[in-house]
Amino acid sequence: MLEKDIQQVLFTQEQISGRVKEIAQEIQRDYQGGEIMLISVLRGSFVFMADLCRAIDLPCTVDFMAVSSYGKGTSSSGQVQITKDLSEDISGRDIIVVEDILDSGNTLSYLLKLLEHRRPASIRLCTLLDKPERRVKPVQVHYCGFSIPDAFVVGYGLDYAERYRNLPYIGILKPEVYGG
Repeated sequence: MLEKDIQQVLFTQEQISGRVKEIAQEIQRDYQGGEIMLISVLRGSFVFMADLCRAIDLPCTVDFMAVSSYGKGTSSSGQVQITKDLSEDISGRDIIVVEDILDSGNTLSYLLKLLEHRRPASIRLCTLLDKPERRVKPVQVHYCGFSIPDAFVVGYGLDYAERYRNLPYIGILKPEVYGG
């Protein structure tokens, strides 16, 4: 039913699974012998973080934040709001912020600065998708799944108006669906 709204599949379930395993191996190499905390930026990254967490063979804990700069639109408003803060203290811990997509950089730039003030031992960013063409603020990415063109994508946790998150692949949404 949702497939009728997809213009093109960018990454299949198999491609995503393979790339998630590769990212997990990179993280294991970088944190060998250590313990990490994964912080999921809700809601879009929950599917990615669940798969990533299961693929990492290191002690790790998880926590969740919800931030918004999109509302129900398709582009960032530039106004970042924290709608759910962390439950755990991150001071002195090695944290990896897990995000679904890095677009303008406004939200992640704000979030990373906020987290840095909480004095973690280290902070790195892991994003499933990167849209470098749309970058407005510089953000350092340590782990990236895929670089994508400037298109509106859904699936594998990413949504439009809270729909399409349950698609097992990542696809480009037809512009007529969102009025683009």
